[in-house]
Amino acid sequence: MAKKTSEEAHSTHNDTNTTVGKMKKELGSTGFVGMVVGLVIIVIATAVFFFNYTKSNKNTEAQAEMFQAQFYFEQDSLDLALNGDGRNLGFLSIIDIYGGTDASNLSNFYAGVIYLKEQQFQLALDHLQKFSTSEELIQARAYELTGDAFMELGNFSNAAKEYQKAATTADGDAFSPVYLLKSSLAYEKQGDLKAAVKPLDEIIKNYFGTAEYASARKHKARLEGLAGS
Repeated sequence: MAKKTSEEAHSTHNDTNTTVGKMKKELGSTGFVGMVVGLVIIVIATAVFFFNYTKSNKNTEAQAEMFQAQFYFEQDSLDLALNGDGRNLGFLSIIDIYGGTDASNLSNFYAGVIYLKEQQFQLALDHLQKFSTSEELIQARAYELTGDAFMELGNFSNAAKEYQKAATTADGDAFSPVYLLKSSLAYEKQGDLKAAVKPLDEIIKNYFGTAEYASARKHKARLEGLAGS
């Protein structure tokens, strides 16, 4: 009986080899490879479709869960927003449970803001650095807050760089001059007066007529006086 089974398996193997051989012969080497590649593409495309479908559903669920946390944040109930109320999830749980979703990404921003308000600056930094968005004004704000966290931690060099990134990302009269002034202040605190003048020069050159223009000229004169003394 075992012998027969072995023979049947051998026969099936031969049939398979024969079928593959026939396909190779009929399609040619290039055509056969093309068929295999096509099948692989179909499998991958199917997998990507189901991954995106699952991710979309997960994100929709996460956004619904985040609604109450956002409400608590707007009411300045920061602990409830961060940790939940026992029935509704807080931002930290949304980050853990729904990692990789837009809701988790946004929850990192909210958590960073809350920790900054609570003067837990390293935790604020940890969350803000995990956040990213294509919305330029929001991203610029995130860079500014990251700079604020670095300032509080005494890392003035990184703070200045974050403020500079905020100014470049915002790229407009309403916000960029503010971020550039903060960048100048961070460099000054670091003790690099030459670097502190550069953001001020940028304001003077590019943002004439803004409220920060006069401040930039005044601070530039002060810094140049300190550098010469």
